[in-house]
Amino acid sequence: MKKSQPLAHSMRPRDFNEFVGQEHIVGDGKLLRKLVERDELSSLIFWGPPGVGKTSLANIIAEHSKAQFVSLSAVESGKKDLLKAVGEAKELLETKNIKTVLFVDEIHRWNKAQQDTLLPYVERGTIVLIGATTENPSFEIIGPLLSRSRVFILKSLENEDIISLIKQVLKDKERGLGKIKIKIEDEVIELLAELAGGDARTALNGLELAFKSCNPPLTPPLKREGNKVFKITKEDIKEALQRTHLVFDKKGEEFYNLISALHKSMRGSDPNAALYWLARMFEGGADPVYIARRVLRFAAEDIGMANAEAVVQANTAYDACHKIGYPECSVHLAQAVVYCAKSKKSNVIYRAYEEAAMDARKTSHLGVPIHLRNAPTKFMKNIGYEKGYKYNPDIDGDVIQAYMPDELVNKKYLS
Repeated sequence: MKKSQPLAHSMRPRDFNEFVGQEHIVGDGKLLRKLVERDELSSLIFWGPPGVGKTSLANIIAEHSKAQFVSLSAVESGKKDLLKAVGEAKELLETKNIKTVLFVDEIHRWNKAQQDTLLPYVERGTIVLIGATTENPSFEIIGPLLSRSRVFILKSLENEDIISLIKQVLKDKERGLGKIKIKIEDEVIELLAELAGGDARTALNGLELAFKSCNPPLTPPLKREGNKVFKITKEDIKEALQRTHLVFDKKGEEFYNLISALHKSMRGSDPNAALYWLARMFEGGADPVYIARRVLRFAAEDIGMANAEAVVQANTAYDACHKIGYPECSVHLAQAVVYCAKSKKSNVIYRAYEEAAMDARKTSHLGVPIHLRNAPTKFMKNIGYEKGYKYNPDIDGDVIQAYMPDELVNKKYLS
């Protein structure tokens, strides 16, 4: 490994044999692999969480392709850089008939105007686009560009994938740590893989940091004397990573995936799953007041009159989030979530309101029946407002009286 390069960079895979994970798109006979090996690429979008191989796949394509390969970071580049790249691509295509593959990392960072600038060059075939994004392309990439690209979804790596990658690093004498005598037990490697949370970059950064701080110390970095053996322990790994890296994006699609999982777990009466998804959000840094609002809504929408106490429990948790805040309000939220998960469910109130709202939108022209109208002035009384209204508390027994417009007089939203 070159001293100047981080381990995660020096160990980038050079071909599919070194690439780990994503068998569903790069395994033998899979479409993406065939397109790359045949050099028959069209524009692609790689969508997936950090550290799962999006950039590595782009680099493998660069190695295999006969086209000119240009890489831009949407974080660091803008319209000027894009126009320069496509200008050179156009000239290369016209003069030498060589295509250009343009890799745009974190393409979701480009705004609509920047993506619009890219569109005509993709349409004409001046460039073949490869975009990498951690965000849902449906929301972050303009429709015309998305429709001209094939989206490949990359998944978080399995622990086995990361274990395989770590073992590659420990054996590789050219780019990894293979020249150094390192003792690391299988259970330590497994811990590192688990704490990496499906992110290869996190795993390799953690391994490198643990390696540099293990006992005996390194003097100087990457230089060894004699036959010293350097042992990496669980404590080294835990210290290097500090804590489990929670995968939680407060603004992106994953945020809504997690709140959806919490809702569906409560709706499905699974308190254990509901607690887990609550903890994923809470420990990941979600606003507890937001979570409390969602639980409060759930208590009325999915439980309602089946157990009216659920709204009280949820509202108490909401108040606690305001009064004592993070992190003490975690137990109040947990109590409300478990209570809601265990409660009998009914959406009668929700459905009844939705039906009433639909009628309200359709019949907003209908006036309030005259006997239900308030008559605060003499004029209103003279023209009949409140005339014939029966004041229920003054009457024994049932009161027969219409409360709906004539057109809806027999309408029932609740059975």
